[in-house]
Amino acid sequence: MKAIVKDEPAPGLSLKERPFPQIGDKDLLIKIQKTAICGTDIHLYKWDEWASNTLPVGSIIGHEFLGVVEKVGKDVKGFKEGDRVSGEGHLTCGICRYCLTGQRVLCPNTKGVGVNGDGCFAEYLALPAENAFKMPDKIPDEIATIFDPLGNVVHTALSFDLVGKDVLITGAGPIGLMAIAVAKHAGACNVVISDLNPYRLELAKKFKPTAVVNLKQESVADVAKGLNINSTGFDVCLEMSGSPQALESLGDLTAHGGKIVILGLLPSYAPINWHQVIFKMITIKGIYGREIFNTWFQALHMLQSGLDVSPVITHTFPALEFQKGFDMMLSGNSGKVILDWTI
Repeated sequence: MKAIVKDEPAPGLSLKERPFPQIGDKDLLIKIQKTAICGTDIHLYKWDEWASNTLPVGSIIGHEFLGVVEKVGKDVKGFKEGDRVSGEGHLTCGICRYCLTGQRVLCPNTKGVGVNGDGCFAEYLALPAENAFKMPDKIPDEIATIFDPLGNVVHTALSFDLVGKDVLITGAGPIGLMAIAVAKHAGACNVVISDLNPYRLELAKKFKPTAVVNLKQESVADVAKGLNINSTGFDVCLEMSGSPQALESLGDLTAHGGKIVILGLLPSYAPINWHQVIFKMITIKGIYGREIFNTWFQALHMLQSGLDVSPVITHTFPALEFQKGFDMMLSGNSGKVILDWTI
């Protein structure tokens, strides 16, 4: 089968021939239809320090996908050939205290599909059936393909009550863009998003936030003054940029008793004003991945009740032209980029 592979310890990826994956008794063989490029895949493409310490050279990358079940392991229940599926990319151990108490997202032994081993950027993927998620027919292929990042957004945004709250989103990448839609759908009052990238700020307007802040031209604080925002700041701040400067700014921008939820991957040295955290009684929560499978059902039900995140998908390329997709992501002038394995 054809696969997109990190075949040398250097920047870039290659299209290679790889053996069809073998499945065990509890696995599914999935014929891939579409995949989406994630920020994690960009780290692997660039082969930065984190990537070189994480992905074994020779691995197939990718973890966001939609496919069709082609073969079912003999001990699998609940799936059949022809089922349309996406899947949870975190492979958990099943035997630690977190797995046994239904908190698989906290499993310390987690391995990532396409991160710690072979992934979905290929014609076929072998996946444990317990990690597969059956997709209703009414969910469009492209949206089904991005359930993984949408799940990250839902997990982050719904960490605290948003009904009637003023929400700040720092970072207008694909995750931040979808967070606008989720926050509004969940009942937020004002939703403000900030970034430096003009393309993505323009894309953010399609989600109709209360305000879009270009940090090269104005400050979030000045924009907030012109809105009916809590006088002490935003009730909930969603940090989705991975920018130390963004995190540092949240001490000033978060209301007394407010919440900061961090999904963006920050460097270890990222500063924050701890005096403000203490004296304003701010709650900080870190987010990793999705609650398996609670978040998946939350995302599904929000889509079924009118949530629209489709504007985040800006480009589609044939999978064999994957380099165009990565170049588009690297340019910063895109939302989510889809690779189509059917053409």
